Amino acid sequence: MCLRIVGRFFLLALILLIGGLSPDSASTQDKPNIIWFMADDLGYGDLGCYGQKVIQTPNIDRLAEQGMRFTDCYAGSTVCAPSRCCLMTGLHTGHAYIRGNKRVPLRPEDVTIAEVLKEDGYVTGQFGKWGLGEPDTTGGPLNQGFDRFFGYTDQGHAHNYYPEFLWDDNEKITLEGNLNGKQGQYSHNLIMEKGLQFVRENKDKPFFLYYSVTLPHANNEYGRDTGDGMQVPDYGIYAEKDWPSPQKGHAAMITLLDSDFGRLSKLLEDLEIADNTIIFFTSDNGPHREGGADPDFFDSNGPLRGIKRDLYDGGIRVPMIVRWPGKVKPGSVSDFVWAFWDFAPTAAEIAGTSMPGEIDGQSIVPTLLGKDQREHEYLYWEFHERAFKQGVRFGEWKGVRNDLDKPIEIYHVTEDLGEEKNLAEEKPDLVEKVKGWFESARTESEHWPVKKG
Repeated sequence: MCLRIVGRFFLLALILLIGGLSPDSASTQDKPNIIWFMADDLGYGDLGCYGQKVIQTPNIDRLAEQGMRFTDCYAGSTVCAPSRCCLMTGLHTGHAYIRGNKRVPLRPEDVTIAEVLKEDGYVTGQFGKWGLGEPDTTGGPLNQGFDRFFGYTDQGHAHNYYPEFLWDDNEKITLEGNLNGKQGQYSHNLIMEKGLQFVRENKDKPFFLYYSVTLPHANNEYGRDTGDGMQVPDYGIYAEKDWPSPQKGHAAMITLLDSDFGRLSKLLEDLEIADNTIIFFTSDNGPHREGGADPDFFDSNGPLRGIKRDLYDGGIRVPMIVRWPGKVKPGSVSDFVWAFWDFAPTAAEIAGTSMPGEIDGQSIVPTLLGKDQREHEYLYWEFHERAFKQGVRFGEWKGVRNDLDKPIEIYHVTEDLGEEKNLAEEKPDLVEKVKGWFESARTESEHWPVKKG
């Protein structure tokens, strides 16, 4: 019996060797590639497939036709760094180590989905804005599971589309075309090219590509000086529009984002790996009113109330489209309620592994496959700029408190998308339930202590 088993083992090994495969590659070759493509400050209403009437986004709209469009997906936070921390670690902002835009790095004990996928045989690459630690800290992307990185490590540096340097892994690369105030090298173009190169180089291996581009975020500092921080090389199809310059730039940024997403999609097709690649497309939080941009001009938050830095849905509910050929039903729409902290366990399950330890997220693979699954009891957010704000989504309901000494507001968000009618007086039982979650859903944070605004 033992000899027979040994013989079978050697026969299998011989077949693998003849086919040019090792046992390890045989175990990973069928794992799907995973791409998380995330815009920066793109609003719920900024895409055609979510109701946008003016700005052109044909490639992303096509993605919605090919996959599943979610109506009730939420970002990790209402600004970039904590939203990205929730995404990477599977923890909401009541438990995540990074809960605001301070320059606080992830710690060695913080486990990211990149680390989990890398250990499972994936090549991991991140291109764009990181925001969770400088290269020489424990939070640097190469210290948190990524094999390859190109872009900005700090969200403040990422405001500038014509920076004097970017990070290439742990090396600071000088951009000669941008020295002394010149604007010769547009960072988004450089970041896109590096990401596409990563795909070409790793087409024969399972890879995790985290594309966190900076469009359509504003250059806040440049905007304060000029009134227009919507930096883009040209206005493209919007050049002749009778619009204020920042609005031309805002639209051009989104259409450039769409065009480059189309380039990525075409590359996957050309390399014949599209059918074995799952793509998530989203935004890190709601639309902004910075650099001269006006979210009302294009109705960037759609039917939702609020923008970036609000815990009303306009600040945290985001577009989310998932394409997974042969798995996700094309043209489907889902109202399943989930958030960024669900991505890590979802990606882990897709790869055939799991996130270690206790996390707040759950895998949404059943929903992607059109199956029933358990709903979250609630989703929780807290935000610390200007005042201590809290929000919770539970079923059809939403609770919001805009400061510790402010009353809790209650909205029936499935019927009242704009959160216009506060039902707190009519629903005292829900107020008490939300109050309990506001107390129990969080742990104390040394970097983000609770204080009144």
